[in-house]
Amino acid sequence: MDIANESVRLRIGLKNNFRRLALALFFAEFIRGALLVVLLPSYGASHLGFSLSIIGTAVSLHYLIDSFIKGFVGYLLDKLSPRLVLNVGFLLSALGIGLLMTAPNVWVFLTGAGLVGAGFSPLWLMCLGQVEEESRAAQMGKLYIYWLAGLGLGPVSIGYMIDIGYGTAFAAIFCLCFIGWMISGMTAITMSANTEDKVTLRQQLTGLWRRMSKGGFLLPGMLLQTLAGGMLVPVLSSFVAERLAFSHTQFSILLMTGGACVIGLLIPMGKLFDRFGGKWFLAGGFGAFALALYGLTQVTTFLAAEALTLGMGVAYAALLPAWNTLMASYVPENSKGMGWGIFSSVEGLGVVFGPLLGSWLASGGHLSRPFMISAFLFAVIGIVYAFSPSRLYRNGAYRGASGRT
Repeated sequence: MDIANESVRLRIGLKNNFRRLALALFFAEFIRGALLVVLLPSYGASHLGFSLSIIGTAVSLHYLIDSFIKGFVGYLLDKLSPRLVLNVGFLLSALGIGLLMTAPNVWVFLTGAGLVGAGFSPLWLMCLGQVEEESRAAQMGKLYIYWLAGLGLGPVSIGYMIDIGYGTAFAAIFCLCFIGWMISGMTAITMSANTEDKVTLRQQLTGLWRRMSKGGFLLPGMLLQTLAGGMLVPVLSSFVAERLAFSHTQFSILLMTGGACVIGLLIPMGKLFDRFGGKWFLAGGFGAFALALYGLTQVTTFLAAEALTLGMGVAYAALLPAWNTLMASYVPENSKGMGWGIFSSVEGLGVVFGPLLGSWLASGGHLSRPFMISAFLFAVIGIVYAFSPSRLYRNGAYRGASGRT
């Protein structure tokens, strides 16, 4: 009976740890969205007098640092106390926010943006490390809801603060950073199952590469999907305004309904995947997303665009839990931090180069071209997974699904 009670208490503790870290992630992404989308461009241009190119460089630097140091941060999480890494991260983020607020020159401004990216980098990896294997897809759905809610509410809410004053806006950002810091500080965090094992960096990299080499299309798929998505970022608003001739209000409606569809379906889709598993969540999700994305280049009415946006939301909600569960099956238990860090860095390459490629493809007024190329890449990913052998899904979280593919 004591063993059973201890097991129940352990499971409750793990769930509480997951919820606390997810809530801290919400505050971090709220701050990130508020800073990068609204506050940084407005404050940097109107108050500090920086050009749009400087502000754009600051945003790019933020994402570059956040993406490329994740492998190193993951290694630190495996070797040092996760709580220590998290505390240092929040400290760096708070320092970065302070530098952004008081920047006397461009270099301090850029440094502040980079510090915020570096500081929040460990939090996502820690959240991934707390997900339970037996309900990974469902918990990943919940995690993405916190992430998407923070990114979405941040830019909307900070605008009201700016109307009061920039001081009020930055004070709110500092308060949220402190709240997230305190919540994460109350969490008992573990990253690796075998904390007593002394595994060298070379052994970690060798083990991770051995697992990834069995994943077939895993790494190319990671890079292609973020590359395809990143291509749309710099041209999305121009495409909607010029190619589709929709108003800003209509554009906002499309974004809100598509995002709400994803958030509303992530948990049900995650539970379905936990129950049935298999590769068809990936193949069907990527394929449906590609078709809907291509369809946007052909629509002439708002209702048609709305229907396709909802279809993309359903497809994304279906593939996202399955995709993250697939990646998790190739992360070694004794180096979760480094494994997730390297995966995040590989995905970050697409985020960095995708917008550059999208801007180049759209040059000369060819706004539909990035959408067509992006749809083609998503379709290729779906086709590869549809025809990939089922044995690739018999690893890790896919063990229970191997008989259903």
